[in-house]
Formats: sequence, structure tokens, C-alpha cells
Amino acid sequence: MLSSVPTASFRTIDPAVIKPSELHPFLVGAVAPRPVAFASTISADGSVNLSPYSFFNCFGSNPPILVFSPANRVRDNSQKHTLQNVREVPEVVIHICDYAMVEQMSLASTEYEKGVNEFVKAGFTQVPSQKVKPPRVAEAPAAFECVVEQVIELGQNNGAGNLVVCRVVLAHFREDIVLPSGTGIDPFKLDAIARLGGDWYCRAAGSSLFEVPKPNRNMGIGYDQLPEFLRTSDLLTGNNLGRLGNIEREALPTPEQVAAFRQEPLVAYTLNKYREQPQELKQQLTLLGKQFLEEGKLLEAWKVLLLTE
Repeated sequence: MLSSVPTASFRTIDPAVIKPSELHPFLVGAVAPRPVAFASTISADGSVNLSPYSFFNCFGSNPPILVFSPANRVRDNSQKHTLQNVREVPEVVIHICDYAMVEQMSLASTEYEKGVNEFVKAGFTQVPSQKVKPPRVAEAPAAFECVVEQVIELGQNNGAGNLVVCRVVLAHFREDIVLPSGTGIDPFKLDAIARLGGDWYCRAAGSSLFEVPKPNRNMGIGYDQLPEFLRTSDLLTGNNLGRLGNIEREALPTPEQVAAFRQEPLVAYTLNKYREQPQELKQQLTLLGKQFLEEGKLLEAWKVLLLTE
């Protein structure tokens, strides 16, 4: 199943013996996709800045903390206007971007001179925030008004990060992206974008979205407790085995349930068609179990796979 992994060829890079400009594309290309913080800030003299940062994530909900990093420019070690602004006025609005605004967001990353308003350059609608000084992007599906708790310098060299630790004081979510239950965000409606390496982005929409049941909802038996004939299968992938291992022991089908499953139409058809070909029958039943797994039918998958033993 995973026999090819140990023989894979790897390129090993030591950051101590490579230039930052050479390491950078490997880092941002592999650590991906990364959410984008579209940050609006304001300087002490009132100049507004708007720029995207993909060194970004959420780091807690109580208190609600977002952190992004306007890293020093790799080419000349200069600092971003956003970083200068949050040191002068420690407030920021962090927006989440959807696919409909990705080109305008990218345009806002142009290195205009200090004092140039990227809301104007990128064609966004500037609306007042309620609790902080920097304005908000009206087109963004989600926005977080934040106060900056601290700025942590990770170094002073080219490419060094500057962690801007932000506490959310007010959040805005466009009504159409909120789940009907009101309990969260619908990922299909959000249509979020994320950053890859180079000029590449990805879109979290359509068939690229998939669900994986959280293991913390139950105590799964684990990969190590799977029958050996499943763990050594050439047809089942690591993902398939991980899903099989995420079942509680008491939820495993009984021998009686497995035997009864022989009467299911698709299973009965397969058993009858390949009854004179034991190896082919085992393969077809395994493929049927794999199909059930990919359809999210965990119990059915277990029943048919146990028939292959």
C-alpha cells in the first residue's frame, strides 16, 4: 500500500548554506495553501494602506487572536508600509478574500509609494470601521476589526518575519455566507482563495471541498488495530485506511451483520459473478469497499471488506 514511500527521492536543503532568496520559493511553495490576510491599516498622519499577506492564520478564539507577518523584503530588507503603520497606530482590519475579488486583491499588493491609498488603486469600496481607525473593504465577505497587541520581530535580516498579533474586537460576516443554522460559515458560499508559491493561488470551492470526520468525536480503533489483510492491501490507500481506523470498536459490524450484508443487491451480484474466481472476487469486493468509503459509508465499507478475509 505505502511501499513506494521509503524509496522516494528527496531534495534536502540546509537553510544555513543557501541564500534566503533561493530558500523562499521552496518554503512558500511547500507550505501551502495559505490563507490570506487582506489588511487595512492607517498611519499617524491618516494615510490608509491596504495589502495582502499570506503568512497568516487564526491562533485562538478566547481571546480571538489573528496573527499575520509582513516579512522584511527578501531583496533589500526594507519593511512594508503595513508594518510601519501598525507601529504608529496599533489597529488593523483583516479581511478574508473570495474568488470574486482575488485579482483586485493582487493589484493592491503593488508596491506603491507610501501614502498611496490601495483602496483607490485596486477599486475597492472604503467604509468606516466601528471600533478601529482603519477602514473596511465593503466587498470582502468577512472582516475582523482588530487591535494590535504586540509586534514580534523574528530577526532583522532579509526575509525576517514580524508577527503582528491582533485581537479581534468586532467581526463582520456577509449574511449569504452564514450557515442557515447561524452556527458558522458555509465553505461553499465563502468561495475562499488561498496562496501557493509563485503566481499561483487556489480556490476553496466545488469539488475541491471535502469532509473528513473529526477523530475527536469518538475514540477510533486506529490504524494499528486494522486486520492485517486490510493494512497490507494493494488497493486501499492511506486515506482509506485512516477512515477505516476512525471507527469505535463497539460500532464495528458483528459477524451476523456481515453475513446479512451478502444479501445486499450489489454485494450479492458481485459474489455471484465472481464465485468461481476467488482472487478476482476478493479484488472486486475490496474495490466495492473502497467505493463505499469514498461515498462516506463507513459501516457498509467495513461489512463488505470483512467479506474478503
